[in-house]
Amino acid sequence: MYLRGVGPQRAELLKKELGIFTFGDLLLHFPHRHIDKSEVRPIGSIATETDYVQVRGLLGPLKLSGGKPAQRRLTSTLSDPTGTIDLIWFQGVNWIHRSLVPGARYLLYGRLSFFNGKAQIGHPELELVSGPEQAPKWALEPVYPCTEKLRSRGLGPRAIAGLVASVLEILSDHDIAENLPAAILEEFKLIGRRKAFLQIHFPKTAQEFLQAQRRLKFEELFLSQVRICRLKIRRHGSSRGFHFSKVGDLFNRFYREKLPFQLTGAQKKVLREIRTDTASGHQMNRLLQGDVGSGKTIVALLSMLLAVDNGYQACLMAPTEILSRQHFSSIRTLLGDLPVSIGLLTGNIKGKARKQVLEQIGSGATRIMVGTHALIEEGVRFHNLALVIIDEQHRFGVAQRAGLWSKSAQAPHVLVMTATPIPRTLSMTLYGDLDVSVMGELPAGRKPVRTLHCGEERRHAVLGFVKEEVAKGRQAYFVYPLIEESEKSDYENLMKGWEEVRAYFSGTGYGISMVHGRQTPEDRRAQMEDFVQGRARIMVATTVIEVGVDVSNATVMVIESAERFGLSQLHQLRGRVGRGGESSTCILVTRLSPGDPGLSRIRVMEQTNDGFLIADKDLEFRGPGDIEGTRQSGVLDFRIADISQDRLILEAARGAVIQLLTRDPDLREPGHASLRSYLEGRKSAWSKIS
Repeated sequence: MYLRGVGPQRAELLKKELGIFTFGDLLLHFPHRHIDKSEVRPIGSIATETDYVQVRGLLGPLKLSGGKPAQRRLTSTLSDPTGTIDLIWFQGVNWIHRSLVPGARYLLYGRLSFFNGKAQIGHPELELVSGPEQAPKWALEPVYPCTEKLRSRGLGPRAIAGLVASVLEILSDHDIAENLPAAILEEFKLIGRRKAFLQIHFPKTAQEFLQAQRRLKFEELFLSQVRICRLKIRRHGSSRGFHFSKVGDLFNRFYREKLPFQLTGAQKKVLREIRTDTASGHQMNRLLQGDVGSGKTIVALLSMLLAVDNGYQACLMAPTEILSRQHFSSIRTLLGDLPVSIGLLTGNIKGKARKQVLEQIGSGATRIMVGTHALIEEGVRFHNLALVIIDEQHRFGVAQRAGLWSKSAQAPHVLVMTATPIPRTLSMTLYGDLDVSVMGELPAGRKPVRTLHCGEERRHAVLGFVKEEVAKGRQAYFVYPLIEESEKSDYENLMKGWEEVRAYFSGTGYGISMVHGRQTPEDRRAQMEDFVQGRARIMVATTVIEVGVDVSNATVMVIESAERFGLSQLHQLRGRVGRGGESSTCILVTRLSPGDPGLSRIRVMEQTNDGFLIADKDLEFRGPGDIEGTRQSGVLDFRIADISQDRLILEAARGAVIQLLTRDPDLREPGHASLRSYLEGRKSAWSKIS
């Protein structure tokens, strides 16, 4: 409020409208573009393809029209020796009418449009020219994000530019202290910090702006990586973990006698990493990214057998009851007659049955526990929990994941798994403090799923193809967008689809189940079970089946209104088929017309089955703010960097951080003093929980 041109009232407005409290906040309120004010054009040179234009001339008479305030218009003209341009205002008409001087000379800037073949500018920026013509204040004038309320109080983009200029005049190099080591500035040819702020706001050339942008993006990404990597170093150095000293009889017997298929090279590599972690004496905190169908469940089971062989308990937590029951069933089947007690706990297990389960967990009689978030509820006590595996980790909040830690006197080893491949840039930013394992290899015998795109007009052909597949003894899914209580149209579309499928397959004897979020858990489970057991050959569903339905006999996935899904979600849904040895097909049905931008996303699905490539494209199309599970983290709230666009800068920054911290983890070297003092002045409560 003490900055020239602000005061208490404007300070309050800047806080409420833009979250600007301090000089620092103002400097970090970056312009979203710059206007080239270096050229003043003759009006006669304006052509239809001209976008923004700056001209100088005499303002003509002002004409007010329209009776009611909402219909009022103000019009005028600006003329120079080469021609005339029309001007029009729709808002703030009275104030503008009072402030302009007809016949005076003005410098005008605005966006051009044409009405009845004549050039026109709506709501132009006008600056009274008094005295001899002078160079513009800023050759490249910054344009700042703003709001209507700020504009109405005289704090539009140009006024904000004036405030930023005032701050930069007041602050010295000492006030905007350097926070990157000199060696880093030299290695990456980065300009100084104060110079970067000056050039990002008021560059003299486009080159100066790019220099400043690169420096500030590097700084932002470098500092975030320093925080993340220091957490990882501290964890590796100080966190005690349960010591799994041996690979025992259960692990070896399962590996030799029960494995349903030969492990892939990727699965073996991940198991070696987990074995090394759990034998190190330090707590494991590992993220396992496994593409759809890569065999994460087998890796999870072998890891839990390691814990059991060493005398400990292990648990696997999944986000839904369906997925928990499926894990329980498949693990029990895989173990066969091996002497390992396995239990299940979900919200629907109540009364005497629940009491019995809790007693067996508490006594240590149950060695492997599978369940939903019911595992972290009050009253659940483990005997000696040493390994926690969290499936589909993005569906659990930090507090829920932390709940499992409290079930053990000592922090257990943690393995978080996701079947949604995470782009490398997102992984480095969100999960940089974890050790990351990647499985992108499919088990032997799995065939890539063929993906086809169909318009609405080919729906009959789609139904015919499904009928042929089901006649061969296969099963099929029809998936519709997620139903939410507010989305009545989604529910109507699902019911319409259900009726259409039922009518088409009437008389065939094929059972049809329907699954959606509005059903009771019991109904949903019964319908799902009909499909899993083969009593229903066709399932009409919403995306509740995105994760956790494993039916190897299903070979067709029809996704309705596919344009409404993100790429990663389409990839997840496609992963519900192709889980057996048969050739499988995914059909994307859309209402897109030729040339629609949404088709580029559909093309990606047609061209590749690589989940990591798809995740990268998804990040490119949607940006990091829209990727599921990232908003809650707060880690991606960058002011200037964009990890979907600035991948090379992020990789360079992370490489520099790893090199620096390997040599000086505590930042004690004299050359790192500025970085250390900057970080100490900006303590933040970054989560240490996977």
